[in-house]
Amino acid sequence: MQLWVGLGNPGPQYALHRHNVGFMALDTIAEVHSFGPVQKKFQGWLQEGRIGNHKVLLLKPATFMNESGRSVGEAMRFYKLGMDALTVFHDELDLAPFKVKVKQGGGTAGHNGLRSIDQHLGADFRRVRLGIGHPGHKDRVTGHVLGPFAKAEQDDLVEMLGAIASEAGWLATKDDIRFMNDVALRQQG
Repeated sequence: MQLWVGLGNPGPQYALHRHNVGFMALDTIAEVHSFGPVQKKFQGWLQEGRIGNHKVLLLKPATFMNESGRSVGEAMRFYKLGMDALTVFHDELDLAPFKVKVKQGGGTAGHNGLRSIDQHLGADFRRVRLGIGHPGHKDRVTGHVLGPFAKAEQDDLVEMLGAIASEAGWLATKDDIRFMNDVALRQQG
């Protein structure tokens, strides 16, 4: 069993913010792979399903970004999962918009959701980094992250989310390289 966590903030006012792209990725995966209904569990929203032969739980913490680790830790303990079962989808300032990269472990790069998970569970979890680009100056980061995607970005956003969901089978089998390559190929098409 794997636990895939999408980071975001709860509430309609945050729905289309760049910071919520982790929520968007999980919603698209759930839809494409016909996951079960949303359940309120672990201070968040949980959906169960299968991707190929793999049982995957999708969790969107409802604790607000800064407390994501509480929700994730609760789910990990309940299911007695090791860190190798955890994958976190999150927005990444240091990647060009709509680039998708996977990495194991690492720092938090100032991301409060990652910092919270790190504090509760440690840093050794897989991350699916979803590029939102950097606004150019650190004083503009908060407005950029907590701002919605521009109209001109909508097609690229939909394309990225669709590519992630379509290629999620490679993530489920832990073939991160194939996942990244196939997502990038779909985005070029």
